[in-house]
Amino acid sequence: MTTNPDTTNPDTTNPDTTNPDTDAPSAAAAGTWQLGDRTVNRLGFGAMRLPGMPWEPPHSRTDALAVLHRAVELGINHIDTAAFYFSAIRSSNELINTALQPYPDDLVITTKVGPSRSRDQQFEPMARPDQLRSQVEENLRQLGRDELDVVNLRWGSGHDKEPGSIAEHLGALVELRDAGLLRNIGISNITAEQLTEALGITEIVCVQNQYGLTNRRDDDDLLELCGQHGVAFVPFFAVAAGAPGQQATAEPGRGELETVAAAHHATPAQIRIAWTLHRGPHVLAIPGTGNPDHLAENVAAAGIRLTADELALLDAMARPAAS
Repeated sequence: MTTNPDTTNPDTTNPDTTNPDTDAPSAAAAGTWQLGDRTVNRLGFGAMRLPGMPWEPPHSRTDALAVLHRAVELGINHIDTAAFYFSAIRSSNELINTALQPYPDDLVITTKVGPSRSRDQQFEPMARPDQLRSQVEENLRQLGRDELDVVNLRWGSGHDKEPGSIAEHLGALVELRDAGLLRNIGISNITAEQLTEALGITEIVCVQNQYGLTNRRDDDDLLELCGQHGVAFVPFFAVAAGAPGQQATAEPGRGELETVAAAHHATPAQIRIAWTLHRGPHVLAIPGTGNPDHLAENVAAAGIRLTADELALLDAMARPAAS
């Protein structure tokens, strides 16, 4: 199911870790994983920040398109997006369509349905099962595709997980898959119980939850459950030190993180990405940016090999001190 270069030995030789045309780092250094019937490099790209976020200056359209072009050049073949990733002046789906059509044969675009946002960018209530078809069709139209590679059912209307059965919504997506509108189904913002329920209904190719080095949200067990069932675990906000849009100025373990980063001539953000990839061969990283320079740094993290001692040091950052 996966080909994964040794992610624990820093001396491991990886024959295909650079772009042969530019000698730049390549997303291929992270190894690969199967998302259903599609093979992707484990280092991908999250498109949420392409249009610009409320807490940061807007990105130029030129930079956003350049990031997408460069992402493909650097070996990224897994892009995560959604119709509700938009700002007042542009949307991620439209940027992807403009930059990358005709799409490379190996490019896998993952999108999500469930929530929606009003034009004032406020999230609206979770869609009913009968409304999911229109959301899938909206993504098809914006991306200029006849079929979506992967559609995640994004459960709930906020960042917090919400309890309850996802069976009816999931059944609606199964019908859309059977109708040929999508190829594979994933789920997002869910609990271990909801994953177990979903696996009893249909094949699930990925789980996308908020998760990171110092913000695991009690999802270590869910990550392991995904691995047991051959389901990709795809964290979002994996590079963020705290809540989206906030800076963690007094983060516990910051010194240890910077020490590991210095040993690899890397940034703390790159070490966060590398740590994510070390969590298991089924774990994919989708760091996002609207800055071409930051993109290159993110991709370079695919080639960082952390030692066992470094992993233990980093792991301790997220563990509460004994009382």
